[in-house]
Amino acid sequence: MKKTILASAIAAATFSGAALAQESNLPTVYGNIQYALSYENFDEGPSAVDHFDNGSTLGVAHSHEIAPGITGFFKMELEGIDADDKAKSNGIDGLDEAYIGVKGDNFGQVWVGSDDSTYESAIDVIANFYEVGTYNLGGGYETGEGDLIQYMSPSFGGLKLAAAVQVNGDSKDGGKSYPYQLAAIYSVDALELAFAMDSNDGRLDYSTNGEDSDGNSTLNANNENTYGLRASYSMDNLSLTAQFQTRKDVEDKFGLMGVYTLGKNQFALSYEMSDADADDSDKETITIQALHNLSDNMYVYVEGYLAGGDEVYRWDSNGDDLVNSADDATDEKSLAAVGAVYYF
Repeated sequence: MKKTILASAIAAATFSGAALAQESNLPTVYGNIQYALSYENFDEGPSAVDHFDNGSTLGVAHSHEIAPGITGFFKMELEGIDADDKAKSNGIDGLDEAYIGVKGDNFGQVWVGSDDSTYESAIDVIANFYEVGTYNLGGGYETGEGDLIQYMSPSFGGLKLAAAVQVNGDSKDGGKSYPYQLAAIYSVDALELAFAMDSNDGRLDYSTNGEDSDGNSTLNANNENTYGLRASYSMDNLSLTAQFQTRKDVEDKFGLMGVYTLGKNQFALSYEMSDADADDSDKETITIQALHNLSDNMYVYVEGYLAGGDEVYRWDSNGDDLVNSADDATDEKSLAAVGAVYYF
């Protein structure tokens, strides 16, 4: 799960560090360790306690002036550290972000590689805000974060336009495809409005004869576009966000969130609902967060999640979540988490 607070802090440190590093032509190195302890409970079912690495990363970034007003940049962020379990960890064994790009005052910026997608950045704010984010309802879009070519325009009186295309070549599973995303973000004073769409063309199983390469049925595959709307408003220490996302014959998703900051403290509350079109798998989630910044490099938090639905939460004999099990279902499950993050 992406961490909005941490990402913002790292971005600030990265860009300020990049400016300093540019003078010496040295890259900026940054990273974080994130620990969390959670208690999960299925209503009338099992419960479990877990201690885990919540997304520790190590990254490097650099930028330099190509010509007056034109800057080249790159970023690579690695994950998979598993800092909670020495016996299980293989060190750094995953990739979170890796891209290169060029930006300028007059033409905006274009970048290539693996990064948060245009649609995700413009619309899917609530699901990416929380630290643990176990039950948050992300948008129903399928274009991923790899093989992307993305563009963001400069501001035209508060309006920015963005686009992304994912280049899936002949060697990709399912063959060649070019899913794309478009977005428009308008900012005026304390108000920000965003609209975006995802073509969802990366899955090619909708064009097969009813089965994928593993023999699984693809009759319910769907490549309808996903459309999203977001409005955010900031009032001194209070910010409010509303989201709506829809995909024909799949689902509609609604979300509301309020965030209040008080000195070194932050408090957040959100409500999300998913209304499925094809079946009775409707869901809703209430999330609450209290976060305290201990210093410029460390913060702690408490989060609570309450998820409801129509017997959509299932578990196996170990208490682990199941998606397709016909047994042991409940309408409600909850999770409480405490965590700490150190970043530089």
